[in-house]
Amino acid sequence: MNLFFKTIGYLFAVLFAMGAIVQYNDPDSFLWILIYTIAAIISVLFSLNRLKAVVPLILGTVCFIGFMYLYPPDFQGFGLEDGAIETVELGREAFGLLIIALVMFLYTVRLRKKLKV
Repeated sequence: MNLFFKTIGYLFAVLFAMGAIVQYNDPDSFLWILIYTIAAIISVLFSLNRLKAVVPLILGTVCFIGFMYLYPPDFQGFGLEDGAIETVELGREAFGLLIIALVMFLYTVRLRKKLKV
């Protein structure tokens, strides 16, 4: 694996780990800490070239489905001044899942491309 993708993997590992850390005061913190920690671990495994393409594909698909499920019908933004706290919270959680899904799909494409080369 080239240096660019290793760096991307480690960068997202750190970002997802930070995402897990800031979830400590969330009402459903255990679930979100678990989600972000799994994404961080998969990112490290991607960088270490110890990952099969099916793993990020499954996580990415699950996270994308979660994004569609959580996305509020009346999305009002990410800031507390943008609308009702429940809507803002759902929007933040949904887009967090979307970011994880997109990163996992990037890993999947890269791993599948690597197998064909």
